[in-house]
Amino acid sequence: MKTKIHAAAGTIAFLCVLSFWTSSVTVEVFGSHAAIAMVKQTIVYALIVMVPAMAIVGATGMSLGAKRKGALIEAKKKRMPIIAGAGLLVLVPAALYLNYKASNGAFDTMFYVVQGIELAAGAMNLSLLGLNIRDGLKMTAKRRQMKART
Repeated sequence: MKTKIHAAAGTIAFLCVLSFWTSSVTVEVFGSHAAIAMVKQTIVYALIVMVPAMAIVGATGMSLGAKRKGALIEAKKKRMPIIAGAGLLVLVPAALYLNYKASNGAFDTMFYVVQGIELAAGAMNLSLLGLNIRDGLKMTAKRRQMKART
């Protein structure tokens, strides 16, 4: 059961970051300032889903991986602090700041600098989350193969 919760929360977190990233890029390229403001506000509201999903992924991952060994689990354990740090220290504050600036119509240099930082950190988190999902799927497949043999 814990494995399913971990997988579901990880998928939700990945999809949140992916949708935040793609909607930001799309609206920046094709949208008006009003559309950008709407996307930034929606992202802030959606943090209510993403932040708990990331916390659940971290907690269940630590629990599931506590007694496990191997290269895949060690790689996942090394990535998680980077993912969490980027999320809590860059992505969430950037989302709040960009929402504030956009809601006030302040599309100035600082807005775009923070937007660039947010997009870079988001791309990094997408990559790392994707690697963790890939490794988790490999680990699950190996466990199924071992169960089938016994």
